[in-house]
Amino acid sequence: MKIRKRWSMMLVLSLMMATLVGCSASSNDTGNAAGDSSSKGGTAPSAGAATTKLDPVTLKIILPGDRPADMDLIIKEAEKRMADTINVKLNLVFVPWSDLAQKTQVMLASGEDVDLIFDAPWLHMEQMISAGYYEPLEDLLSKYGQDAVKVRSEQMFNANKFQGKIYALPLGNTHLAGRTYLVRKDLREKYGLPPIQTYDDLIKFAYKVKENEKDVIPLLAYGQAGQKDVSWGAFRAFMEYDPQILRSDALGQSLVLYYKNNDGKVYNLFDEMEPRVWSWIEDARKLYTDGLIHPDILALKDIDSVINSGKIAVAVYNEFGVPSSMSAAVAQNVPGAELEAVTFIQTEKGKNITNFKQANFQAIPKVSKNKERAMMFLNWTAQKENYDLLAYGIEGTHYEAVGDDQYKQIGTNYSYFPYAWIWNPTMDRLNAGFDEETIKHYKFNKDANNLTTSILTGFSFDPSPVINEISLYNATEDKYYSALFDGAADPNETWAKFKKEGEANAKKIQIELQKQIDAFLASK
Repeated sequence: MKIRKRWSMMLVLSLMMATLVGCSASSNDTGNAAGDSSSKGGTAPSAGAATTKLDPVTLKIILPGDRPADMDLIIKEAEKRMADTINVKLNLVFVPWSDLAQKTQVMLASGEDVDLIFDAPWLHMEQMISAGYYEPLEDLLSKYGQDAVKVRSEQMFNANKFQGKIYALPLGNTHLAGRTYLVRKDLREKYGLPPIQTYDDLIKFAYKVKENEKDVIPLLAYGQAGQKDVSWGAFRAFMEYDPQILRSDALGQSLVLYYKNNDGKVYNLFDEMEPRVWSWIEDARKLYTDGLIHPDILALKDIDSVINSGKIAVAVYNEFGVPSSMSAAVAQNVPGAELEAVTFIQTEKGKNITNFKQANFQAIPKVSKNKERAMMFLNWTAQKENYDLLAYGIEGTHYEAVGDDQYKQIGTNYSYFPYAWIWNPTMDRLNAGFDEETIKHYKFNKDANNLTTSILTGFSFDPSPVINEISLYNATEDKYYSALFDGAADPNETWAKFKKEGEANAKKIQIELQKQIDAFLASK
């Protein structure tokens, strides 16, 4: 294990801001920089446009999900805008969500030539950092990332350090992630049911669909190993309180190790099953055996396409509101079908605990030969015209701007996905088609003062002392977790097997995590 010095974040950000405000353009082995940014979308290696055209560089960028149909058009326009400044070409490689954890880990471990890569704490961020695969970004941000810093709050950077350093650019547009049930509004109204206000209302609707719609599956969640936090039962943790159950810093999406309320303790389901969690598992089992949850839940890989078919009554979704692409696809595939967003996250001030950490990140691997240019590109994306292009597509073709902060999507050939590579709270637009309640949630959660700050804000878990235990535990959990929380296996039998195989490694991880938390809290 390499020893890493802990740098002061405040000093780093001060240096960045000083560079942004007053420093002269710097020069390095990639070319010289100056202050001319007159060309559309232009940005210099440090602050303006290049005085001499840089040699072309192709950046290999690893992104999750499916390649949008018109991605090539967007890349062509982006490269045109960058040609006279940072002169970057884009080689975007898309990896299916279901294969993301394994394939990206293999890429990094094998030293594959990659310049930017998506990662997340729920994926394998801490493990990849401990393995030494990612470049610390302080110097690169200071020299080439002034705009990328400016569009993110100091609080956002402070809360998203790993082992005391910035190892990846945090991606997010609020301080609390949205969680939603996408509901077939037309079917709800068809049965004369009022707007859904509670989880019981949701399930009542699902049973009504089961009784009356032979071609519609009532409930859909995710069943793949890399998507455990959006399994049916586990998803409920995002929307229920008393106690407020939060995922730990050690096991990403898993609830086996968890925090409860805001007491700084690490709890372990293998030590004592949390009654609330067990109720979610049992509920999922009943819904599955009653034929409400999709029977092939563990085998489905492309959940979005299943939702888009219009043959799902309720589906879980990791954002507030109904995405335009899904709304359009459902209406196209089932004339008259309409989705509405239902969330049980409360907007009472102080009700929700957060450590202000973001769920998604963009990292620069150490093997990259184009680290400076990769940061220049991230900086370029933090300018409004460029952000709009990569987030929403070509104006008039893929989207219509509505004022400075909203948009309407046109067609389905370029779907919204800034969350995978460029997301920031300053440039991000809200969907103009969002309902009033969804807009309320976004605005509420953009204000940090509306949330309760976790006592673990700023804490970063170093997994290196238990990296082998984490690897072994994750392999065990992948066999049982989704089956449990999606109701596809008998709870008692499955939990007994899971506990027998995973308990010892989970305990070692828990002890190490608690040790680090105690040290962190003692140092505050």
